[in-house]
Amino acid sequence: MSEQKLEGEDLFESIAQDLSTKGYSICSNAIPESVLKPLMQEAQSQLNCFNRAGIGRQSQHVIDDTIRSDKIRWISDDTEAGSAWLNWTGELKQYLNRRLFIGLNYFESHFAHYGVGNFYKKHRDAFVGQGNRVLSVVTYLNEGWLEEDGGQLVIYDDADKEIERVLPQSGTLVIFLSEEFPHEVLPAQRERFSITGWFRTGSRT
Repeated sequence: MSEQKLEGEDLFESIAQDLSTKGYSICSNAIPESVLKPLMQEAQSQLNCFNRAGIGRQSQHVIDDTIRSDKIRWISDDTEAGSAWLNWTGELKQYLNRRLFIGLNYFESHFAHYGVGNFYKKHRDAFVGQGNRVLSVVTYLNEGWLEEDGGQLVIYDDADKEIERVLPQSGTLVIFLSEEFPHEVLPAQRERFSITGWFRTGSRT
């Protein structure tokens, strides 16, 4: 994990280098405070608008409590917090396209809320040839998070060997190739807020 405080293109370049060499990047204190704090305020104030998260897309979308138990709300640019977040990720998208030539077209993301005991079992965000998710993006909104609070993101390699365990601390940013890395969210022991998103190619359908 990058512990040094990086901003702007220095941060984006560090992410690009990580993606090109190992396929994932983990950076602490990555999200500007001017973007981060309004997102947390919006997530907390709109919690009654969150819905149970499912698995699968469109006609294959189902709710399965044995796989995931969080709630989500999609982020749009119709609020100041959402607009600032999408502008920031838009700048990152442009940089990665210019630096890595990966043809990202658009970004979508949602808030995720995990209550005590909530989890998301091991899964992949995309499978080869079956989707247009290229990069998965996770950032955290929780201040003062401790190891005993649980809720860590665990990232595995293709052999199901654990390679990273990320504490969901406010401002930490995780980006990885969507097809390459199985991952899970361990049960949280306190209320946990995050944002999950995907840089995609193709159309928005």
